Amino acid sequence: MLEIGVIGKPNVGKSTFFSAATMNIVPIAAYPFTTIEPNKGIAFVRKRCVHEEIGTPCNPQNSRCIGGVRFIPVSLLDVAGLVPGAHEGRGLGNRFMDDLRQADAFIQIVDASGGTDRDGAPCEIGMSDPVEDIRFIEDEIDHWIAGILSRDWIRQARVLKTNKALKAEKVLAERLAGLGVREVHVQSALSSRGFPEDLEAWSKEDIFMFSQGIRKASKRMVVVANKADIAPPELLKKVVDAGGIPASADYELALKRASEKGLISYLPGSDTFDIRDEGRLTETQRAALEKVRGFLSRFGSTGVQRAIEKVVFEEMRMIAVYPVENETAWKDKKGNVLPDVHLVPEGCTAREFAYRIHTDLGEKFIRAIDARKRITIGADHPLKDGDVIKIIAQV
Repeated sequence: MLEIGVIGKPNVGKSTFFSAATMNIVPIAAYPFTTIEPNKGIAFVRKRCVHEEIGTPCNPQNSRCIGGVRFIPVSLLDVAGLVPGAHEGRGLGNRFMDDLRQADAFIQIVDASGGTDRDGAPCEIGMSDPVEDIRFIEDEIDHWIAGILSRDWIRQARVLKTNKALKAEKVLAERLAGLGVREVHVQSALSSRGFPEDLEAWSKEDIFMFSQGIRKASKRMVVVANKADIAPPELLKKVVDAGGIPASADYELALKRASEKGLISYLPGSDTFDIRDEGRLTETQRAALEKVRGFLSRFGSTGVQRAIEKVVFEEMRMIAVYPVENETAWKDKKGNVLPDVHLVPEGCTAREFAYRIHTDLGEKFIRAIDARKRITIGADHPLKDGDVIKIIAQV
């Protein structure tokens, strides 16, 4: 399952975002380092379910289907807040970095209201610059990666010099394997600028610039302009212009809690909600919900679901593929229609998909069948979003 790290300064709404996205209620308070141990939970991304093509209801086993929409699970990791100097151990920096080693991507939460100072303490709204927060988080991650590389850089450089059969891409990828970095990420970072061929000739600046390239290639990031409901318009615009998604994690959490209590009908990511029983609402609750409705009308959603889907589908470029045993009825051995759906990278081949389902399927792969087109496809055939695939392997 994909793992997405929820990162940012203390007190910007990370834990509220996490709770709203997963409904795992965690400690939320207006002081730095409320989160110490990382919190894990399951959120979902949405795709139109392909069961409508065959006119038969699906029986999801690893996901949910509501109103023809598949809610596909992804893992969220909420970690301790990051402050400037974290790569040097300031605050809970070392713990933060260790907790995020295997994250596939990041959702960075910033306080768009400017009401949180550089160390994560509350301050007057508008007094802090959230765009600076975006930059410092990226800078801290770059320094973290550079620190890992620098520890034995000269030794690695000399190993490459003495063993001509080794490739720099492979050696550097192995050095950063604990961060989920692969050779393709190293190749991308190396091609980003003209680095010296001899690694021993690299300067500290070269290593840092290379680390920036690694971060951009391997750790895709989406910025959430949280607290947009109280942000000064000019400050919110500044964050949105810098790529931030306007959001209110407080409003998403309030909507989900009201939905759980049966007060409203609401699907995550929607631009509206329906009140189910006016008589059960107090005047205060009704006024609060109308305020949220105004936010939804203005921005199209609370921004929480949008952020998760942007990082998965736009930044990571994942697609949804359905494995089946029966390519005619789109069922598994137990008769479940479209029981599972997997998120895989765009360009994933049929054999790679087989490995993701089970190692044995990948190793014993013979061919696959495109259930929609009823045609046989080979090991290197790239899959498309919404494909329904049967894997045929040696018994």
